[in-house]
Amino acid sequence: MIFTNLAKIVAWLALVLGAFQLAIGLGVATGLLEPSALPRYAPGPSSGKVIDHALYQIIFAIALGALAEISLNVRRSKE
Repeated sequence: MIFTNLAKIVAWLALVLGAFQLAIGLGVATGLLEPSALPRYAPGPSSGKVIDHALYQIIFAIALGALAEISLNVRRSKE
């Protein structure tokens, strides 16, 4: 049960951080934010790489969250 709860927490954190990085990457790409904000808040040299990284992080968060939900439902069905 601890791994299910831990997976849900990690999934939420990854989703929030991925969404934050995606917003920063899109903000820099569209010109709403200065490019100097990119190295401070995002892990990439360009807005395209930051957007790619953020999308991978969001996909990871969705997959981990789905696995945590499956684990929770399997455990409930056994009880």
